[in-house]
Amino acid sequence: MVSGRLGKAWVEAEVSDPVVVRPVESFEAFYRREFRRMVAIAYAMSGSRLAAEDLAQEAFIAAHRSWDRIGRYERPDAWVRKVISNKSVSAYRRRASEARALLRIAGQRQEIIRPMDVEDAEFWDAVRSLPGKQRQAVVLHYVEDLPVAEIAEIIGCAVNTAKVHLFKARKNLAARLGLEVGS
Repeated sequence: MVSGRLGKAWVEAEVSDPVVVRPVESFEAFYRREFRRMVAIAYAMSGSRLAAEDLAQEAFIAAHRSWDRIGRYERPDAWVRKVISNKSVSAYRRRASEARALLRIAGQRQEIIRPMDVEDAEFWDAVRSLPGKQRQAVVLHYVEDLPVAEIAEIIGCAVNTAKVHLFKARKNLAARLGLEVGS
């Protein structure tokens, strides 16, 4: 067995071991250097920025857990890429399986949302342009037909504040749609 002090870490390897004896880089330095590239690879595989970050983080967590071993590899980045690739394939298979299951469950699917008339589309475009709490209040009130008290609970405000959000939303919608507001 060959043993020696190289840089900040001790590296031991059998003389016949094909692993190159080199200083072991800190995991933190490896992570900082490779993270962006790994997210880019995961993004290319998943097509989703959020999923890409999750895939990369999971691969780095796995590497961190075994960094004493993986850090000695000649190409620890190749190991992380392989983990990302495997997790990406697994995630794709899981989503495909879930989609097939949902289709089986749906069976004779009913129309979930009816097509919008032009006027409806214009109205909902205006609703989507409202500030967050106003938009939430309008959708919960007119789509879900919820009472103001329940809307207040869902959006995390007092009942009177929910009433104000609905009032302001109606006023903003009227202005955007060119309608007159009654007193």
